[in-house]
Amino acid sequence: MQKLGSRRSRRRCSADALAGVATLAGAVALGSGQAEALRPFTVVGDAIPASLTGAPGDPTRGRAIVADRQKGLCLLCHTGPFPEQRFQGDLAPDLRGAGSRWSEGQLRLRLVDGSRLNPDTVMPSYYRIDGLTRVGRLWAGKPVLTAEQIEDVVAFLATLKDPP
Repeated sequence: MQKLGSRRSRRRCSADALAGVATLAGAVALGSGQAEALRPFTVVGDAIPASLTGAPGDPTRGRAIVADRQKGLCLLCHTGPFPEQRFQGDLAPDLRGAGSRWSEGQLRLRLVDGSRLNPDTVMPSYYRIDGLTRVGRLWAGKPVLTAEQIEDVVAFLATLKDPP
């Protein structure tokens, strides 16, 4: 018998909870019937070096997306510099220092489709529509976040540097 608080139990709970993330966040981010055509991007190694929009994102909007429990749902698994947010996750890396650990291109790929780096990840692919399972019928074919929202989150995460 498995203990309820065990790491494996939490991981399974987390995977089950995240299965619904794409459905919930997709409904909020795009609304019903508003599908955005995915913009082309190129993966180079472990990164998408170029902006999806051709322009930098806004870190203030990015922080709002990360902290929003109905849009990005990042704090379901991650913790970070959000003192106003209670009950942050502990299943994924702390977002503090993310801009020191990864380049903007590496952050972008992790958001767009982290399964390219780790096929077993429970992190949703926020800008992917093909090959996904357990997606609500109304949201099939729509990314969780728009290209602009991805760039905003990348811009925010890039500001999170480790102290010197």
